[in-house]
Amino acid sequence: MSTVQITDDDIGKAVVNAEGDNVGIVSAVRYGTAYVDPDPGIKTRLTAALGWDDIDDEDGYPLQERAIATITDDQIRLRSDL
Repeated sequence: MSTVQITDDDIGKAVVNAEGDNVGIVSAVRYGTAYVDPDPGIKTRLTAALGWDDIDDEDGYPLQERAIATITDDQIRLRSDL
């Protein structure tokens, strides 16, 4: 399993699920962790799938490296087995 490298260059990238549907945007990066501002239309389902139910962070929700399938120039794609 290869590791992903999250940097400040990833701020503003779309976060999409395995089917390519937009689920949010990277709003911040701290210590190599991307923080996601989820799309309001799917927030409840997404927060449950990624274990964000009890998190209230002004920068968004932390995206665990294990949830990321790929990173391209314009998006971060989540794994299909979430």
